[in-house]
Amino acid sequence: MNNGFDPFEEASLIVAHDDSNAYDAVVPPIVQTSLFTFTDYDDMIASYRGEKVRPIYTRGLNPTVRMFEDMLARLEGAEDAIGFASGMSAISSTVLTFVEPGDRIVAVRHLYPDAYRLFGTLLKRMRVEVTYVDGRDEEEVARALPGAKLFYMESPTSWVMETHDVAALAAIAKSHGVLTVIDNSWASPIFQQPIALGVDMVIHSASKYLGGHSDVVAGVVAGSKALIARIRGEAYPYLGGKLSPFDAWLLIRGLRTLPIRMKAHEQSTVAIARRLQAHAAVETVCYPGLANQLAPGLSGTSGLFSFIFREGINIRTFADQLEIFKLGVSWGGHESLIVPGEVVLAQKAQPNSAQAFGISALSIRLHIGLEGTEALWSDLEAAIIAATD
Repeated sequence: MNNGFDPFEEASLIVAHDDSNAYDAVVPPIVQTSLFTFTDYDDMIASYRGEKVRPIYTRGLNPTVRMFEDMLARLEGAEDAIGFASGMSAISSTVLTFVEPGDRIVAVRHLYPDAYRLFGTLLKRMRVEVTYVDGRDEEEVARALPGAKLFYMESPTSWVMETHDVAALAAIAKSHGVLTVIDNSWASPIFQQPIALGVDMVIHSASKYLGGHSDVVAGVVAGSKALIARIRGEAYPYLGGKLSPFDAWLLIRGLRTLPIRMKAHEQSTVAIARRLQAHAAVETVCYPGLANQLAPGLSGTSGLFSFIFREGINIRTFADQLEIFKLGVSWGGHESLIVPGEVVLAQKAQPNSAQAFGISALSIRLHIGLEGTEALWSDLEAAIIAATD
């Protein structure tokens, strides 16, 4: 375990100017090309044999993409990383690399809905069984792990924000020889470093905080050189979910401001979550930042959380009365967003289960952006008053 790893120190190195950039540019140029040529026959055949590690075709390796991968690996305290065209491409490529027909996966409950749907559709067709567990119950996890190929985690989970002792769960999985992977999109490497906690691989929807500007869709996986090499060799070339050079360039920009943005999201979100917790119209607030002590391994909190209204609130009116908050999926950008729970429950995509996601029809998921705490609170408060019967 890399207990001495400091993500803020690594982030400061990432922000620093890199003298190796072409033309000594402060911002690295984009290598926008589909292919790379060879000096001669010997150069080409050596590259194809794997004797040289160098770009051949941008679907496999590109210098701009590689720069992002290296930066993210450093932030996560990992040996290597590989970028993808979306978070779901990162999830599916990782899982499909390490499971085969007849295998079994253990996963924490209340997963990101599309990960849950992947497990319930394509993996089901492959005869891969998925056992869901309460990640807070270490005994339940320990009972489920023997014989599993992979343990898939989120902490906090996607909607109800359940937190787990990630280091303890990773140790249990390791004792049973089970490979571990965690979606770390919520906390980012600034507030949680799963590799240092003993997890084998870390997944991000890079569209969220890593990008930070709602202008890129991407994913990334970090881990040991051996594990990333397996993904790069077995799933990545054939599923085609490559990260484009321009999107990698946008992500490099996002990583440079990640620590500052995460602190700003956290500051506003804690204040707003506490006010909602005290509001007469609110029954429950699901946010790890309200606890007296954060979960082990979690050093801070981000801007995504949910709350549940009491009976008597018109959800449609609440949503339509908001002015700064916009109705929109995703999160992690500069803007504040809401998603009503009853909208998610009405989604036609299958499998779709309120019990699986932990979503109440009276719940609202919020992302607190960077517009300012008082302006956001005034917007929420006015909408709640308008929606109260």
